[in-house]
Amino acid sequence: MYLNAFYFPDAEQEADFMFALKTTYDQSVYPYGVLPKAGLTEIIFRPITILYGGNGSGKSTALNVIAEKLGMIRGSAFNRTRFFEAYASACKASLEEPIPPKSRIITSDEVFDMMLDIRAVNDGIALKRDRLAEDYYELKREKFQIKSLEDLEHLHRINQSRSKTLSRFIAGESGKTIRERSNGESALMIFQGKMEMDTLCLLDEPENSLSPENQMILADFLLESVRYCGNQLVISTHSPFLLALPGAKIIDLDNHARIAESWTELKNPRLYYEFFKKNETEFEA
Repeated sequence: MYLNAFYFPDAEQEADFMFALKTTYDQSVYPYGVLPKAGLTEIIFRPITILYGGNGSGKSTALNVIAEKLGMIRGSAFNRTRFFEAYASACKASLEEPIPPKSRIITSDEVFDMMLDIRAVNDGIALKRDRLAEDYYELKREKFQIKSLEDLEHLHRINQSRSKTLSRFIAGESGKTIRERSNGESALMIFQGKMEMDTLCLLDEPENSLSPENQMILADFLLESVRYCGNQLVISTHSPFLLALPGAKIIDLDNHARIAESWTELKNPRLYYEFFKKNETEFEA
């Protein structure tokens, strides 16, 4: 445990700020006006703490505020206004131990950005290979005579083109592409690669892009990172596989930030349950 508790401005404190600012709640003063609607004024943490709620309930806002207040590493931009720093400064954190330097927040935007970067690199290499194919045939036909030491490199390329097949010539000069995995494989790899041991990790809807099978793999990985690697996790999620993590404390933002007694009572898992019960005979058949 690193983070013991976190306190957000309550409705009265926010109203005082709005009065001083002489404005009303609207999107321009975000994140003011978001968390009081969900009844979230404080979080008392466990090794695994989960924020659950529908779209717009404030899950991501809460994680971003905590990350901003604690100065955690992040890899992508997030929704913020000129009031975000003032809001974060009005929050308070109670620490069990100092926050480790490599603690970070990982969002689905960061995962998508990295997947796009991989594709951009591979697209650039593919374009280079097309150009190298043209060079190969031109070099094989070229009549060339050395006039200075600066010509040695070009002569070397001519010799390479004449001594190698097209595929070997391109492979030698273009560089290797980064293995392009599926979106789900890439997302899983990023979470497994970016989380350091003995850190506080905030994960914003990590199930995005993951198949049910990969969500189960991620759930096992997260549980082991807490049990054996000294991590503390704060997760926002809809995934029943993550909501079912043993020992997790679940805060239901759809129900005025009430602490859920069981993940099975939450609306999202109940919808899955009712759907499969309704179609139970098809599975049995």
